[in-house]
Amino acid sequence: MFKSGFIGIIGRPNVGKSTLFNAIIGEKISIIADKPQTTRNKITGIKNLPDAQLIFLDTPGIHKAKTPLNRAMVQTARESFNDADILLMMVEAASGVHSQDIFLIETLAEIHIPVFLVINKIDLIEKNLLLPLIDKFRNLYNYSEFFPVSAAKGDGLEELLQTIKKNLPEGPQYFAEDTFTDATERFIAAEFIREKIMLLTSQEVPYATAVEIDTFKEDEEKNLIRISATITVEKDSQKAIMIGKKGAMLKNIGTQARLEMEKLFNAKVFLELFVRVKKDWTSSEKMLQEFGLLKN
Repeated sequence: MFKSGFIGIIGRPNVGKSTLFNAIIGEKISIIADKPQTTRNKITGIKNLPDAQLIFLDTPGIHKAKTPLNRAMVQTARESFNDADILLMMVEAASGVHSQDIFLIETLAEIHIPVFLVINKIDLIEKNLLLPLIDKFRNLYNYSEFFPVSAAKGDGLEELLQTIKKNLPEGPQYFAEDTFTDATERFIAAEFIREKIMLLTSQEVPYATAVEIDTFKEDEEKNLIRISATITVEKDSQKAIMIGKKGAMLKNIGTQARLEMEKLFNAKVFLELFVRVKKDWTSSEKMLQEFGLLKN
């Protein structure tokens, strides 16, 4: 009997959803940064087992959104509730029961599918604190299962995968067995650039940034990919930070993103970056739709 289904990974910002996602899939698809709202889109990763296909949905962090951009991200995350057969609600062990965890639990009121509580970063707390924490969450929601894990170290993931498989319905193979994501190479390239911006710049700059791939041309004979991309920011001051003194920041962003791409694409990459200013784009529904962050 072959099993298959969709598993949504949900949680407040910065609890390690993308780290778990990448660890399960075995490839870096979803970008990681130690900053809230790193993930903006729903990203699909496929875990192929001999007798099952587990399709994971990495989603933006669910929080009380105030800006149009953040509201669009939360809407994307909540849509995963409808697409999933199982939800993994991730929390952070050291944070206890966070107010944003409670906000997310309230949104699960109408959910009629299994919800597993995944307690991440268990390597950062004393073991005797774990059971009391599980009891606190058990009193807040009727979770089907509880899994203490360390996504960064891979601890607890095999048991999690086996329990997910056990709870999935019999179903078809949705993707070819050598496929690990349905994200396009263009999308992944843009995300790698945005990740390096988040890691290398500070203050409001990462949150006011969008990346579009203008050209993506493959030369199979030379095993070379030529990519040009435009980075959009909201202010001239942000553009100056993005470019840096004598172009040093932009060069550093480009170099680090290029190395990530070469690792995943297994090809040489020539990457060219441009920066433009679009005033207050994060507050514009039209611009959010243009960047694929808000549905029409």
